[in-house]
Amino acid sequence: MGAESTVEDLLKRPLYVYDLPQELLSTLTTKGGDQALSIQNDDDVTPEELKEEVLEHAIATSNSCPLCKVTYLNVQEQRDHVRSDHHKYNLKVQLRGGPTLDEVQFLKAIGELDESISGSESSEGENEEEETQLTALLKRQAKISQEAQEEEDSPSNKKTAGRPPLFWFSSSALPSNVSLGVYRALFSDVEQDEPQHLVASLQKKQLVPINAPRNAADEQAKPLPPSPHIFMCMIGGGHFAAMVVSLAPEIHRRQGGIEDRQARVIAHKTFHRYTTRRKQGGSQSANDAAKGAAHSAGSSLRRYNEAALEKEIRELLSEWKQLIDEAELLFVRATGSTNRRILFEKYDGQMLRQNDPRLRGFPFSTRRATQAELMRCFKELTRVKVSQVDEAALAAAAAKAKEVASKPSTPRPQQQRPKISKEEEEAILHTTQIQALIRRSKIPALMAYLSKNSIPSSFTFRPSDSQQNFRCPTSLHLAANLNSSAMVLALLTKADADPTTVNSEGRTPFELAGDRATRDAFRIARHELGESKWDWTAAKVPAPISKDDASSRLEQERKSAEEEEANRRKAAMARLQKEEAARAAEQASRKPVGRTLGAIEKTAQEKREEEMRGMTPEMRMKLERERRARAAEERFRRMQGGN
Repeated sequence: MGAESTVEDLLKRPLYVYDLPQELLSTLTTKGGDQALSIQNDDDVTPEELKEEVLEHAIATSNSCPLCKVTYLNVQEQRDHVRSDHHKYNLKVQLRGGPTLDEVQFLKAIGELDESISGSESSEGENEEEETQLTALLKRQAKISQEAQEEEDSPSNKKTAGRPPLFWFSSSALPSNVSLGVYRALFSDVEQDEPQHLVASLQKKQLVPINAPRNAADEQAKPLPPSPHIFMCMIGGGHFAAMVVSLAPEIHRRQGGIEDRQARVIAHKTFHRYTTRRKQGGSQSANDAAKGAAHSAGSSLRRYNEAALEKEIRELLSEWKQLIDEAELLFVRATGSTNRRILFEKYDGQMLRQNDPRLRGFPFSTRRATQAELMRCFKELTRVKVSQVDEAALAAAAAKAKEVASKPSTPRPQQQRPKISKEEEEAILHTTQIQALIRRSKIPALMAYLSKNSIPSSFTFRPSDSQQNFRCPTSLHLAANLNSSAMVLALLTKADADPTTVNSEGRTPFELAGDRATRDAFRIARHELGESKWDWTAAKVPAPISKDDASSRLEQERKSAEEEEANRRKAAMARLQKEEAARAAEQASRKPVGRTLGAIEKTAQEKREEEMRGMTPEMRMKLERERRARAAEERFRRMQGGN
């Protein structure tokens, strides 16, 4: 029991590369991967074939996506991956019966399209553009564009071409089937060329955590000591984001003395300019180089914004000169020749150079250049990957690969997709329709569809081995995972959905709910259905709550938030009024009292202009007509008086 608890403690939270537990660090050894490397170098067996053989025998775990061949550490990273363009693309390709792409192949395929596909942070209008780009990518079927080829040929990527992105380690403190992966990019070129010293290099990278200041006064009295840091930046599609982040973790103490380690951002900055041609893709300069300079207002604006963005970026890099010079590593993503020119072209005060040995690319797919995306990439880079793989399965795969390599090469027969039964095909159709209605929150349409097709409440999605259905096998799981509180309540109270059903991870629908409104929907259903309807304890649903109580609490919180906002606005208004009064008093003190000697009387024209200042053109015309009418009446009166 003691050893098991120690393992659980070590893997209880994400492992940070630069602050590993001592009991784990002292037992690390490099993973014996010579056999796999020697097989990959065989002339008769390609790396793709070997990967297919290994995946056939390897045991899939819940922390990976077998469709995209990626792993993640927690639920949030899994959700981010499911929303990514990479996962969407592979889903559509799989439905069409085509080959899926891993991360490296996907990045090569999108090429210049990477500037237009923005990922999960897109707005509604941008989502339409994203679908257009994904459709174009599906039609092209993984063609490598010229821009992606240039990116691949850059010095930063040539260093790691053909090499796996992760170094793998094992530990005697962990089970034999547990491997720990660290990104190759975190090691220097010298360290990468000496794999026998990787453990020693990793031990030297350990840093002492820094205690975060409790308040601003403490921070001013005792500033944080300098620590090793890295520079990260992304540019694409008119978006630029840069960040300098410390490698030493920062300790924040929460209530109860609980220590929370967080990343310390030393500096960060983002820019955005309208530089890409909407619905057409590519930068304006790239279009000018290919088709000649356009003369529209939009093209002129895009050219101006490209120049302004270049000026802003280079000025920022110049301001961060000391931070960049002292950085341990430089992680840069620059898609397209225009963006690479902004960063790496020779100019006075150039900061980034392609031959810098610290320069790295991101060894995984990235989304739109934002500070949040940079922080996500920093966490991905510096977190140790934990993989649980059956060693016997890998050995069997390696043996089979050797056997295939020893046989004469013969054409592979075309693989046929297994024929599914009519019932299974009907279940897949129902799955597609139900999931679409849940995602669009069409409650009446969903209830009508379930009733019309006599679908039981125990229906589970098909195929059951897909990644999405693995996590969300039922309608209630999917609605809870999407945080659709109204749909959850309707499924429980109207469709008789079972909240005690668990997915392949052993989790109930309530445990997938991501916000309080969705969790309250389960509690409201428990109140309305009664305790005898389901085993609510097994469903992990807390104490019941009435809909009125939930609404009252939400209303109270809304009023509290509105009151806080009103107080904030009131304080801001009082501050502005005070500043305006002080400004008016200062101006009044500067004006002379009374009429000074030699003061010039304003002319009638000046008085009229002052009177009309601030009026709209319509009001000015109306006032001018009235003046002319009064002047005409005065002339007419005088003429009558003269007669």
